[in-house]
Amino acid sequence: MTSTTAPKDAPVLAELVSTVRDAVRLERPPDETARLVAERIEPFLSQPDLLPDEYREGDPDRYRQHIVHAEEDGSFSVVALVWGPGQRTPVHDHLAWCVAGVCEGAETERRYELRGAGDTTRLVAVADTVNSAGTACGFAPPGDIHLVRNTGDSTVISIHVYGADISKLGTSVRRLYDLPVEEA
Repeated sequence: MTSTTAPKDAPVLAELVSTVRDAVRLERPPDETARLVAERIEPFLSQPDLLPDEYREGDPDRYRQHIVHAEEDGSFSVVALVWGPGQRTPVHDHLAWCVAGVCEGAETERRYELRGAGDTTRLVAVADTVNSAGTACGFAPPGDIHLVRNTGDSTVISIHVYGADISKLGTSVRRLYDLPVEEA
């Protein structure tokens, strides 16, 4: 199920959206907005009644995105992602700032730098991070090339907040990368 407004029967989720709205209205630079939103959503992530059941449904073939809220002015969206074991994104970057907060399980993130030019252009893996339940991290372009995956044996549920209207755009991804990868 997809909606553009958090359900009224989910007061904790509505409060999270309000908290994000307050941070976004400060109109800080994108990297600072991402940091502020990450800090402010962390207290919500461990609350068992944060997400109604319809936002906790996965897909056996790929990770599933549920648009929970899209702000009317297009300034941000809140998305619930459900990851089965082994599911992952392709290597990508984003149109706008992004925050990922984990509710259940752990998301593993690999960050990359783009190096070289022309025929020598490649991705270099520069960091691996495990984002555990109750934690959030944020970043903004440029320098936001990464992939996210579930490396565990159980379902992972996370909240992603994007500085764009995902209900209209359909995705936060600016581009996908299919380049040689080099370990740092």
